[in-house]
Amino acid sequence: MFSEVDTSDAFKSGDMDACFSAFDKDGDGCLDPVEFTSVCRALFRNDRGQIYSLTKDQLDEVFAIFDQNNDGFIDKDEFTFCWNNWIKIIVHPTNAFLIVDVQNDFISGTLDISHCAAQQNGSEVIDPINKLLDTVPFDAVFYSLDWHPSDHVSFIDNLPQRKVHPSSGISAADAKVYDTVVFEGPPLMKQRLWPRHCVQDSWGAELHKDLKVVDNAVKIYKGTNPEVDSYSVFWDNKKMTETTLQSQLKKVKATDLYVCGLAYDVCVGASAFDAQSIGYRTVLIDDCCRGVDVNDIEATRKSVIDNHGVIVNSSQVKAMVEGRDRRPELGYKLALGLKKKGKLINGNN
Repeated sequence: MFSEVDTSDAFKSGDMDACFSAFDKDGDGCLDPVEFTSVCRALFRNDRGQIYSLTKDQLDEVFAIFDQNNDGFIDKDEFTFCWNNWIKIIVHPTNAFLIVDVQNDFISGTLDISHCAAQQNGSEVIDPINKLLDTVPFDAVFYSLDWHPSDHVSFIDNLPQRKVHPSSGISAADAKVYDTVVFEGPPLMKQRLWPRHCVQDSWGAELHKDLKVVDNAVKIYKGTNPEVDSYSVFWDNKKMTETTLQSQLKKVKATDLYVCGLAYDVCVGASAFDAQSIGYRTVLIDDCCRGVDVNDIEATRKSVIDNHGVIVNSSQVKAMVEGRDRRPELGYKLALGLKKKGKLINGNN
């Protein structure tokens, strides 16, 4: 019989039969809830010996997802499904790194975030991002860029080009930078007003010169439609137009998405939320982000955590990417995704 340490090592060896036998303590050919709890104790840990825990309710829910015939046990076929669709992904994730909008205008140009309420220095994200690019074996790297036409709806100096609806709490005459107005439709559209920034092919739209751009990385351009803003790297704010990011992630079969950049509480947060809604195991790298408003940054953190994401420091990323630090929040997220998709042992979705 394997010890708890041995079973943890057996995950990485890829020996499913040995793992099943190790956790099937009574040798009855199936796992009961107590034995499945031992699976999770061995699975969710780091290489320093720290064991992470799912709550009792979460354990019960995950057990029920894999007990697909509802007999109170996980038999060998059900464990095989669990192994292939859950354990293997947790131990050997496919990791993508999304670097959001580290562009000149947000660091020292027209929308320098150090002039915003939080007064954070956008250039501070460059060194930790570069270190991750140099040291962490991501499976894919993506850079997003705000890429606005000159007549973009978000620019305050373009305000006279569109009609503000009477329901707007702020009139066109009174509107200031960072205010939110409501433009006439149809449909009506709320829009936060920003200084002119990241205009296509301008210096301000370029990635900062000190940011490392790795070979084989993919650049994703957003905000190209003059009539709708685009915070998320996945979709515009109206969910009318999709960027190429999701298709690119599917191409590399990404399971985990590490997100960072500028601004924490705007485009980074929107991208993380969309990643979670699609079903990606999402990790926000705290020290590689800077934002606009302290309260909004905190709200972004809370939303990511509430949706079973993880917020980490860049020093923790390598171990997670390599499968040596396996977080229960991400495992729970993955199990919920299987349940939502209705995945069954026979492979139907």
